[in-house]
Amino acid sequence: MESVSRIRILIADDHAVVREGTRRFLEQEEDLEVVAEAADGEEAIRLAGSLKPDVAIMDIAMPNVDGIEATRQIKQKYPSVAVLVLSAYDDDQFIFSLLEAGAAGYLLKSVRGNELIDAIRSVYAGESVLHPSVARKVLNRFIDNSGKTQKQKASDILTEREIEVLQLATQGSSNQEIADRLYLSLRTVQSHLSHIFNKLQVSSRTEAVVRALKEGWVSLND
Repeated sequence: MESVSRIRILIADDHAVVREGTRRFLEQEEDLEVVAEAADGEEAIRLAGSLKPDVAIMDIAMPNVDGIEATRQIKQKYPSVAVLVLSAYDDDQFIFSLLEAGAAGYLLKSVRGNELIDAIRSVYAGESVLHPSVARKVLNRFIDNSGKTQKQKASDILTEREIEVLQLATQGSSNQEIADRLYLSLRTVQSHLSHIFNKLQVSSRTEAVVRALKEGWVSLND
């Protein structure tokens, strides 16, 4: 029988009961494996380096090094690790600091367990995940900033097809939905996204979308 390829997960939260409960819940899934737990940001950075998990679930308020700085350092040192924030806070300062630090997703602790599982699989696949209230804050921020002078044109950096892919990603389309919409294979869409990430020097769809919205390259409307 063929073994299932598991998504290796690091849980960083200063509350032991939260870590233990999350671990027990996630490990009921055949494709998820919790490889380590960290009680603070400093430990999270160290474990990310030694274990190279696929996904780090990150709390914000932690001792020694907080989740924002831990995310920033993990993404700088180990860019292949996807960071999924799971927090009780939806303050603007936290949201934008974490997205700019490289987090691929931002969920509130009020989410249901199946939503967390779906989010882990999504960020592992290179997609972005934002809690609805967080997404509204992100979109409102960039709507307010629209119309400002852009530093570069999208066409100076990206191909026409890459811009189309990025536009659909901005609207929340999954890789498969983008493929269906543009009559491309899933592999081709993944290749386009990889080229976009390289050109924009980012490591996730969330970072690419944030950059594109900041620059005014894409809009929120179809």
